[in-house]
Amino acid sequence: MKGRILYYILLNIYMMVLFFSCSDDPIDINGADIAATSGVFIINEGNFNHDNATLSYYDYSTGQIFNQMFFAANEIPLGDVAQSMTIHNQKAYLVINNSGKIYIIDPSDMTFIDKIAGLTSPRNITFINDSKAYITDLYSKSIFIYDDNNHLIASEIDVNNNQPYNQHSTEQMILYGKFAFITCWSYDNKVLVIDTETDRLADSIEVGKQPNSIVLDHNNKIWVLSDGGFTGSAFGQELASLSRIDPETREVELKMHFTEMSSSPTDLCLNGNLDTLYYIDGDVYRMAIHEGSLPAESLIEAGDHTFYSMDIDPSRNIVYLGDAVDYQQNGWVYRYTPSGAAIDSFQVGVMPGDFCFWHKESR
Repeated sequence: MKGRILYYILLNIYMMVLFFSCSDDPIDINGADIAATSGVFIINEGNFNHDNATLSYYDYSTGQIFNQMFFAANEIPLGDVAQSMTIHNQKAYLVINNSGKIYIIDPSDMTFIDKIAGLTSPRNITFINDSKAYITDLYSKSIFIYDDNNHLIASEIDVNNNQPYNQHSTEQMILYGKFAFITCWSYDNKVLVIDTETDRLADSIEVGKQPNSIVLDHNNKIWVLSDGGFTGSAFGQELASLSRIDPETREVELKMHFTEMSSSPTDLCLNGNLDTLYYIDGDVYRMAIHEGSLPAESLIEAGDHTFYSMDIDPSRNIVYLGDAVDYQQNGWVYRYTPSGAAIDSFQVGVMPGDFCFWHKESR
């Protein structure tokens, strides 16, 4: 999950990482010469308050990795904590969390198109239809509604529940019918249900503490992974859990608890067939959606890696894992088959925190 507890604990002890690293840094800043056609973008968070977020790109056809793509194309730094990326109608929306903005770029050459500003602490942007998107936010207690036709924030959905330690921060989102199901990660235990036609809160579903990721499987069941909080949290701590929700009844029909308080699972993903779950809990674990208990054995051992992020290419089912190393130096991406066999690896920017898969369409 992008914005993990460990990250915020450690960031105060890390030294500043400059946007241009030392002379032996393998970063390639010639990425603007590359026409992206099919591959995966790696969103490198960078360090909080250090303005060293970067964008990398892995080209499927050549196997090449290009780093600092945004800077190469636009000659400005990406900003402070790159959170996530969404591609919609051949435009890429890069959410820059601590900078409070979203860059809109052309994914084929990374050039700047526009910017959404005035946000508080944006996390993810999800398009409801061709012209309307919801933007989740860590601190604002609102979901922002973006009007893509007029390139502005049209309004907000108030989700403030007036609780001091239960703040209805909003994080990840999936769509089912006319409803958006949105996790409330920080100091919370709810999945909010928003009616996308009226832009109003329709319901909320209680799950485990701190739900960080959400997916919809091929049976139209919603899965929510909750990390359980952390020691000393004002909101308390409990065992992490994985919940399955029926979106029609909005009932939690299955809830599986992890066995150790030290477990803090993140990055729940589905394979391309939407029938197999993957998540990180130190190691990587895999579970078929028909199973009724959590896996006892890991699929991929972390070893000396710090697995910080994960996603799965929906067309190839290749598992992508971001290794934050020590949260200070440039990270790595490791690729694995669906069965956990290592494929290859490549170095990217500081703290690879998200992936966005891309196939250029004809215009």
